Amino acid sequence: MPEMSEHNKQSRNGAFSERIEAADFSPPPPPGRQWRFRLRAWHLLSAGFLMLAGSAAWFVLTAKSVYVEVTPADAAIVIEGGTAVRIGERYLMRSGDYQVRFSRAGYFDREAELEVGEPTAQTHSYALEPRPGIVDIQALDEQGQSLTGARVRVDGVDVGSTPLQNLSLSPGEYEIELLGERYLPHTERLTVAGRLQEQELTVELEPAWATVAFRTEPAGAELMVNDEVVGVTPLQAELMQGANAVTLKLPGYKAWQDDLVVRAGEDRELPEVELEAADGLVFIRSVPGGANVTINGEFRGQTPLEVALTPEREHELQLFRSGFATTVRRLETRPDEERNITVSLEPITHPVRVRADPPDADLYVNGELMGAADQTLELLAANQRIEIRRDGYVPWVSNFTSRPGLDQEIRVSLKTEEQARREAIEPEINTVAGQTLKLFEPHAFTMGASRREPGRRANETLRDVVLEKPFYLSLTPVTNAQYRQFDPEHMSGAVQGQTLDRPNQPVVSIDWLQAARYTNWLSEEEGLQPFYVIEDDAVVAINADSTGYRLPTEAEWEWAARSDGTGDIHRFAWGDDWPPPEGSGNFADMSTRNFLGQYLRGYDDGFVATSNVREFPANANGLYDMAGNVSEWVHDVYGAVSGLSLTAEVDPLGPEDGRYRTVKGSSWRHGSMTELRFSFRDFAEEPRNDLGFRIARYLGE
Repeated sequence: MPEMSEHNKQSRNGAFSERIEAADFSPPPPPGRQWRFRLRAWHLLSAGFLMLAGSAAWFVLTAKSVYVEVTPADAAIVIEGGTAVRIGERYLMRSGDYQVRFSRAGYFDREAELEVGEPTAQTHSYALEPRPGIVDIQALDEQGQSLTGARVRVDGVDVGSTPLQNLSLSPGEYEIELLGERYLPHTERLTVAGRLQEQELTVELEPAWATVAFRTEPAGAELMVNDEVVGVTPLQAELMQGANAVTLKLPGYKAWQDDLVVRAGEDRELPEVELEAADGLVFIRSVPGGANVTINGEFRGQTPLEVALTPEREHELQLFRSGFATTVRRLETRPDEERNITVSLEPITHPVRVRADPPDADLYVNGELMGAADQTLELLAANQRIEIRRDGYVPWVSNFTSRPGLDQEIRVSLKTEEQARREAIEPEINTVAGQTLKLFEPHAFTMGASRREPGRRANETLRDVVLEKPFYLSLTPVTNAQYRQFDPEHMSGAVQGQTLDRPNQPVVSIDWLQAARYTNWLSEEEGLQPFYVIEDDAVVAINADSTGYRLPTEAEWEWAARSDGTGDIHRFAWGDDWPPPEGSGNFADMSTRNFLGQYLRGYDDGFVATSNVREFPANANGLYDMAGNVSEWVHDVYGAVSGLSLTAEVDPLGPEDGRYRTVKGSSWRHGSMTELRFSFRDFAEEPRNDLGFRIARYLGE
């Protein structure tokens, strides 16, 4: 190993630090000739070719074979948005979106999206819409001359009139119809080539008329065809095909008329028409009018009457009218003469006595005032309208025929308007649902019960009520069959295995609103104004003046249940004594002892739950089930009632607001003295299987 210099030794030993720099070293050239690279042009060309060849190879390897199919096949195709190399009928294109444009003479240009997907080979089809064809249409008349103004329809659409030029139609087949005035319609099929090709359609229309020759004796008659004057005979007239009303008129002669059926193109000559001398025209009046007229024994009508009579012969006219003597006239007319005659008819009268109560009533005959009703007057021997009127009374109206030779008298007793109104009132009415309602004209009575009455509850306060409005009340509660006409899906249910759903059992398991809705439905079915105003499942108001169906008020129900028609008011349905005798009603009897807490011991009505309506006797007012069977919803909102006062309530409707509705009457579930009394008041909100309803309505004016 070479020996270190003193300098290096010192450095290594740390005696001092001096920077050491490396010397530049280049290896000596190899022996022989030296090589140096120089960039030349062919180097660049070679590199470019290699890059282009690489790109082409890459494109070919990644491109898809795309066939662009177009109809027509010779349409020009231009593809934009990327590289598309055409090789024969296909293109090499990489995946992506392109714009393709097509064009060809005679077709509309088209641009479309071309989406090249992943498949190696794919086909995309397009079709060009051909441009319309240009069509000229003209019509020719029977002489081969151009016909102007014939309407042209293409597939039923009016497109103009002939001559029609440059009509643009899309390629296809069309139905062409030409309609020329006085010519037969012409229809044919036309195939339009399109692609701006020009076509011409020429049609010779056939006449829609025929020539008809007319001759008359004598000549010179005016010819009218379909009420239009055509000329004077003799003449040849062109008549349109079909039925033509033809009239020939000549002064002094009868008009000749015929319905002539013409066939297009069939000319004809009619036989000579010999005109008859015209009848004489007679206008007949009578006093009074309306007389029947016969001429030569043939009925011709009633006056005023215009008749045509054969000239130069005598005719017998007879005029007759009920209540008048028959009048006979004879007359003769000349050709084309017009005459007016007036015949006064002689009346046939007979005295008739009229007696009226009140005697100062007015008497009208055929609407004419004749004076006071009590009188004897001459009446025509004919049917006449007799009226007797007086203020405050209902007019008496009748048809009366006086009979000559008979002693006749008319006696009339007028009824006051109030009498007539009451006589017109129906004591019973029937609904479209099958209920029968009875009319009641109630009176004042005292509702509730005395504090000393056994079984009384605190809410049965005595109060005086006056019922002024007559009302109808149904004889029975609403049955299942009647309710299901309104709600076919309703089911009343069952109790202890006993059905409550038989048709004639009272409907139960409904709430108060359902009952109110039923009454409104019944009113609408009969064209009456509904009593209840219902919005959003709530009664928001009532029509107090309505005569539509409703629920009875509590006062009406209690009066109808307790009153016996003589003014007496009873505690129970069977009278005033306790307990109820057998057959009094459908109450909680021995059959309910296993599931009801309180029942009538020793009482058996034969039913566990509800019975059919009318199973038990009606009360004194003819109403069934006012006690027992089902309790009943009434109109009133439930609330506390005040006691006796100096002022009686008149036709009360109950409180205006409240959560609960009042329930009246006992049911099959009730067997205590408290519940079976007519003054018993209950309330409810929800449906019950022993709670139904009956319907009512005011009588009105």
